[in-house]
Amino acid sequence: MQEENRTSVEVRSRTGDRLAELRAENRAALVGYLPVGFPTVERSVEAVLALVDSGVDVLELGIPYTDPVMDGPVVQEAAQGALDAGTRVSDVFRVVRAVTEHTGGTVPVLVMTYWNLVLRYGVDEFARDLAAAGGAGLITPDLIPDEAGEWVRAADSYGLDKVFLVAPSSTPERLRRTAGASRGFVYAASTMGVTGVRTEVGSRAEQLVADTRAAGAPFVCVGLGVSTAEHGAQVARYADGVIVGSAFVRTLLGDAPWEERLTSLRATASSIAAGVRTARTEEVDA
Repeated sequence: MQEENRTSVEVRSRTGDRLAELRAENRAALVGYLPVGFPTVERSVEAVLALVDSGVDVLELGIPYTDPVMDGPVVQEAAQGALDAGTRVSDVFRVVRAVTEHTGGTVPVLVMTYWNLVLRYGVDEFARDLAAAGGAGLITPDLIPDEAGEWVRAADSYGLDKVFLVAPSSTPERLRRTAGASRGFVYAASTMGVTGVRTEVGSRAEQLVADTRAAGAPFVCVGLGVSTAEHGAQVARYADGVIVGSAFVRTLLGDAPWEERLTSLRATASSIAAGVRTARTEEVDA
């Protein structure tokens, strides 16, 4: 690994600090994902604030993209709707700022995006504008640490978290490199494939978390396939964070009145949040 991809600059991690607080409370974090701009930018603000008010501890905001490689059909449908509505990369900063003002900065906001969008915007400029809006950092599903030198430098300069991904196929060396390059947490994909609502979480997720921690990651959060309170409780017993996306996005699709969709979103978030919060308590009681 190139030396520049190591975390050589001491930068405090807002996301890591939040995960550490929750670990001290003996519980995992609920990390919630929604795409910016669906069905409009203004309504996406309402949706993410509904998530926060319903128990989400860390927020992921996705930038809609025309050629997603990791997104399943639910997220793709919402992202296409956002693009059709005219959503632009710069709109993500409006939503980040709205969340920061709403929460006083107590809920870290991470942007999840394919790397080409950041390159087109300008890496340093994106980091600058994200930090100015109150964002905590960036999740980059298609950027590996070996090729992330420019982003690492920009993130360190602006005090932003750098969240890279591992998967069940990751080698021990890849786990070590990713753990060393990440700040905030390492995103562990529970299964090979795209995002989506599944009947169960990948069976190798718990071992992947253990292996990633052994490789040096202070915090590991698990995503892909978590869609119910039961899934949330299952993952919360061994991971530092439970990442939920498609289950939230799905509540906002369709033609029901917007307020009904928001009500459905709040109910789903509250249910999964309860599962995540009680998982370790139930384990102790048992």
